[in-house]
Amino acid sequence: MRVSELRELTTEELGGRLQETRREMFNLRQQWYAGSLEDFNRRSAVRRDIARILTLLRERELLEEEEEMEKGGAA
Repeated sequence: MRVSELRELTTEELGGRLQETRREMFNLRQQWYAGSLEDFNRRSAVRRDIARILTLLRERELLEEEEEMEKGGAA
């Protein structure tokens, strides 16, 4: 997943994508433990995707807090 693609999603869609990605990571871990994982690089790619999504969600959260502070300070 590219960051530019993720930035186009709404916060709700990012939350859903995060849930799907975490589920995929869980399945990859299960395959790894069972010894049936074929693409070992996929685990690190999924881990990076999770980090990207969490970063974007945090950025949006901080922007919302900043906007609330500006509205509260101006009133």
